[in-house]
Amino acid sequence: MPDDLFQEPDNATPLTPEERAELIPAHIAFRAELNEAEQENITRGQDWALARKRDLLNEKFIKDLHGQMLGDVWRWAGKFRTTERNLGIRYFEIPVAVRQLLEDAKAWVQYNTYPPDEIAVRFHHRLVQIHPFPNGNGRHSRLMADLLVMSLGGERFTWGSARLQPAGDVRRRYIEALQAADNHDYGPLLRFARS
Repeated sequence: MPDDLFQEPDNATPLTPEERAELIPAHIAFRAELNEAEQENITRGQDWALARKRDLLNEKFIKDLHGQMLGDVWRWAGKFRTTERNLGIRYFEIPVAVRQLLEDAKAWVQYNTYPPDEIAVRFHHRLVQIHPFPNGNGRHSRLMADLLVMSLGGERFTWGSARLQPAGDVRRRYIEALQAADNHDYGPLLRFARS
């Protein structure tokens, strides 16, 4: 367990000093405490999302969901990032890219372009590529995909949790599946989502 409060796991998005200053709970001093606070907030956000039936494919819902998932921990929750990252698109391109993704997803649904699982996984992948928020993008986009596939009559994804395996192996498989999708091979990500 890292003692550095802001020590990010491998392949995670680092926060800027200004974003770190936006931490809300004053009592948090260790990474484990931050992880616990975020997980509790994410669980409440998930409960909020699952208790509602609403139009998922709009920018307001994307922001609201992120705010519900992390808004008790971070002041920037629910707001698109305003700084560059080691991954994702340039911050000033985010609003247009999100709108384009939403329009694409609406068309995929309307015209049955892909099966429900693939629509949700493609949506997840593109949202991760955009990386609209300072942090929490993977967790947020996985929940968005879950909500989308459920709205299309499918079951929630398991995202690698169906098999007992070390968390590091799950994260490695997830990153590898995202990288395959970057190269237009969605098979590994589809399989991972249901594993």
